Amino acid sequence: MTVIDVQKNPEALALTITARFDALPTRVWQVWEDPRQLERWWGPPTYPATVVDHDLSPGGAVSYFMTGPEGDKHYGWWRVLTVDSPNRLEFEDGFADDAGKPNPDMPTMIVRVRLTADGESATLMTVESTFPTAEAMEQLVSMGMAEGMSAGLGQIDALLAEPAT
Repeated sequence: MTVIDVQKNPEALALTITARFDALPTRVWQVWEDPRQLERWWGPPTYPATVVDHDLSPGGAVSYFMTGPEGDKHYGWWRVLTVDSPNRLEFEDGFADDAGKPNPDMPTMIVRVRLTADGESATLMTVESTFPTAEAMEQLVSMGMAEGMSAGLGQIDALLAEPAT
């Protein structure tokens, strides 16, 4: 199993998911850096993503939508804060309306991704999401965020088994 730990910390307003991959950090970084790879795992398997815009540089933006089993579309956006390839990525993550504009009725979160070598041929990926309030954390966790992110991360192993692009 890819995901090795899930920690919900209401006091710190944080959800942290750790996964281990049998690939070097430079290869694992590509699943974030390449929009075609990102859309193959971002979100649960039953909600495939389509990345519309992808500027993974500080101040850049990523926009996407996920399509549900019934054809329903759910839009999201990132505002990229920090990039330290291939070790660290930080972005603000939020929901969007059908036009791709941030949805002010839904909370945003800060996502911090860390990739660290685990031995000579593996990587630990830590994805920490922090929320503005306990209510925002509860809302998103109750929507299945932890399960969805874990399922999405679980799709990366198959992607890493393919030749790097």
